[in-house]
Amino acid sequence: MDDHNYTSMAIFVLLGLPNAPQLRAASFALFMSIYLLTLLGNLMILSAIISDYHLHTPMYFFLSNLSVLEMCYTTITVPNILSIILTNNNQISFRACICQVYLFTLCATTECIILALMAYDRYVAICLPLRYRLIMSRHLCLQLSSTAWMSGIVNSVIQSLPTSRLPFCNINKIYRLYCEVQPLLQLSCSDTSLNKMLTSASATIFGVGFMTFILISYIFIIAAILKIPSLAGRKKAFSTCTSHITVVTMYYGALIFMYLRPKSSDSGRMDSAVSAVYCMVIPVLNPFIYSLRNKDVKCSLRNMFTSQKNW
Repeated sequence: MDDHNYTSMAIFVLLGLPNAPQLRAASFALFMSIYLLTLLGNLMILSAIISDYHLHTPMYFFLSNLSVLEMCYTTITVPNILSIILTNNNQISFRACICQVYLFTLCATTECIILALMAYDRYVAICLPLRYRLIMSRHLCLQLSSTAWMSGIVNSVIQSLPTSRLPFCNINKIYRLYCEVQPLLQLSCSDTSLNKMLTSASATIFGVGFMTFILISYIFIIAAILKIPSLAGRKKAFSTCTSHITVVTMYYGALIFMYLRPKSSDSGRMDSAVSAVYCMVIPVLNPFIYSLRNKDVKCSLRNMFTSQKNW
């Protein structure tokens, strides 16, 4: 039997959940609540943006892309976790595992770019306000978002296809809540130097590269804000960035802690906990961050609910 046929029949065991029967009901309630809140919160953000023409701006266009991504994140991972809890069967087939790898990599890559585009939008709005409408045209925004999604698709193929060709022998335990490239490479019984080179390139370009872009953008943004003469003007300018800064800090903070901290005997459990943060906790918090700290979104949501009551 060749390696590919052997691999296609492989079964992996996801060990990210605590093995405690008494926690099953609480775990199910927790993950179900996270999933429903993520869908509800992000759908409300999308509805507010679509229904209010005042929010038909580049900043909210990119925010709507981010909301779609957050719903995709949780839909890729949480339903399978709920199935594991209900059936008490934590096995996942090789093909389903690779499918998760592909979709999760697509979302992670696209989110890195969308967060960078949101930083660029704030840079143009604050540093080049007179040219904002000219630069951030509808056509450019569509081009940039399309590029972000296409880059996600290309990178996910580059990462998942070579992984799907690897043979996996004997050990099949993944200490995560879902399948990712890194733990699969650790389980392979063949040379994974090419795969590691591809993942390193991806992390450098989409992780370090776009994080650096965001940091540089905010250096210019902060410099421009400090030049505003009035305190009220500085507060107003900075308030348009706070939600984005919060999300970027959480997202990249989790990624940095996940991949750059020293490995230890507890790495498996810690990796599982941190991966849950950026695929479930951050998506459920994003709608609250953007709605509670944003007057325009709060006003739009209030008007939307008021019009529904009147109707």
